[in-house]
Amino acid sequence: MLVKTKNYIYQHGTLGGLMQDLMEGTEKIGTLSNYGDFGLGTLEGSNGEVIFLDGVIYHADQTGAIHQLSGEELTPYAAVTHFESDLQFPSSAITDDELKAEILNKISHNLFAAIKVAGTFKHMHVRIAPKQVKPYPRFVEIARNQPEFSAAEISGTIVGFFTPKLFHGAAAAGFHLHFISDDHKFGGHVLDFKLTKGQVDVMELAEFRQHFPTESPEYLANEIKLADITKDIEEAE
Repeated sequence: MLVKTKNYIYQHGTLGGLMQDLMEGTEKIGTLSNYGDFGLGTLEGSNGEVIFLDGVIYHADQTGAIHQLSGEELTPYAAVTHFESDLQFPSSAITDDELKAEILNKISHNLFAAIKVAGTFKHMHVRIAPKQVKPYPRFVEIARNQPEFSAAEISGTIVGFFTPKLFHGAAAAGFHLHFISDDHKFGGHVLDFKLTKGQVDVMELAEFRQHFPTESPEYLANEIKLADITKDIEEAE
């Protein structure tokens, strides 16, 4: 697959910071739309799951409800790209692990990649992080008690990224995927699924652009402990 040099992933905040307890909103979620129309994230206090799809920003809250964001809401962590598929292939009757393995056979493990899977799913299992208030806990503590939702025979789109192991901590190494149904009534952070039939679109990315919350005193003063957050990411994701 030919990687276009203009393609990049733009990320505000770090997943490692979010894992440690740096959940203060440090950027308007709408600002990310200046850098992409496709991606994912969360809101202040690790409030729910954000999905950027076709330039629209959706939010799944802890009750399972989905609504469209105004763009004024604050985020501690979000990542986007301008999605232009470089590789497409159909897929059917396949589990999440099988599909991930198929994608990994087609991409470089040393590059970021945007992943889009649109189709009908026999089963979709998601979780949604509940909103927290200060003093914020470590994210792994939230993940141990987060609401989970399942749906059967549902049509929708998986939105997400593959991250090389080299960048674990900035993001989650491997696949980080969110889902939203076509009727915008179901979504969240993907835990597992089985695809009945759909199309997979992949875009490998030439650049990783990391934006830090430089105006956040908490972020600047609170050193992220890599060994601790690495274990937390593995458990939470």
